[in-house]
Amino acid sequence: MSEWKECTIGELCSNICSGGTPNRSNDSFYNNGNIPWLNTKEVSFNRIYQTENFITELGLKNSAAKWIPQNTVVVAMYGATAGKSAIVKIPVTTNQACCNLTIDGSKADYRFVYYSLFNRYEHLASLANGGAQQNLNAGLIHEFKIRVPGLETQTKIANVLSSLDDKIELNNQINRNLEEQVKTLYTKLFVKERNGKDGLLGELISIKYGKDHKKLADGQYPVYGSGGIMRYVDQFLYDQESVLIPRKGSLNNVMYVNEPFWSVDTMFYTEMKRQNIAKYIFIFLSNQNLESLNAGSAVPSMTTDILNAMKILIPNNDVLAEFENFAAPIYRKITDNTKENKELASIRDSLLPRLMSGELGS
Repeated sequence: MSEWKECTIGELCSNICSGGTPNRSNDSFYNNGNIPWLNTKEVSFNRIYQTENFITELGLKNSAAKWIPQNTVVVAMYGATAGKSAIVKIPVTTNQACCNLTIDGSKADYRFVYYSLFNRYEHLASLANGGAQQNLNAGLIHEFKIRVPGLETQTKIANVLSSLDDKIELNNQINRNLEEQVKTLYTKLFVKERNGKDGLLGELISIKYGKDHKKLADGQYPVYGSGGIMRYVDQFLYDQESVLIPRKGSLNNVMYVNEPFWSVDTMFYTEMKRQNIAKYIFIFLSNQNLESLNAGSAVPSMTTDILNAMKILIPNNDVLAEFENFAAPIYRKITDNTKENKELASIRDSLLPRLMSGELGS
């Protein structure tokens, strides 16, 4: 078995740097360029192939940021994601809240360092200080310690864990492709050809309020909030095909569900008034900017009145059946892939502490 030793992150890096913030005195000069600009909310134990924001050459020139290379390990230092990490798979620039670790390949496998930080996330996150916003700093990350075996053993461990994440990533790519196929047919039948008549969303669905889940015991049924699955409980609120619509918070995060579930009071669920309509409703709502219909002030909010009054094409029966026959097997495949990803992530997370402790050997 390879001998393990304790090292600081700094000892394993050829470079550690944080990002920078462009001069915002004239945003038009800095934003909407073609240089990838990573921020911490995108860092969540993942691989990053693209960024939400981009800056211009002028923005890069007038900031403290530098290009960081592919396979850099990025650690979020501020806010809700403080302590989480990611691997960038393309050259990017980052904002000042990212700590960028260029791993010395002669000392460590960058994937092993990433999984070590993943494994020790709670410890690293606990070192963050601050009030409303949690803060780490590059110096603290530089001195953060992990246990490290020889390079060959690091690579073997990283290969095992990466193979699971590779499969999760492949399933996600397949799902995105399948979703695009359904959206393409939707656009053809209902946007370009308009096979139906004008109507209101309230003619097709009944909007229901979610309920509090805190007194429910743990179980097998997912509890959905506006950010996604929150936990699993022993009871379900509804067991038919449904579209979930955020009532508070991230209003555009519409979800399709075809299994028994519970939804919280910040998430509407829907009952269908017509057969084979749920997937159509889901794609329709996914294409809407619900944020622009916000009825709240401090917290983005949605109401049943706003939703019921939304204009929508009421599809012809035969065309809707055609769409459903095409979409149903695709959505079953997407569901199967999603369930497999959950199982793969569970296997990875159970192996992670055992591999990082050396328990499973080399």
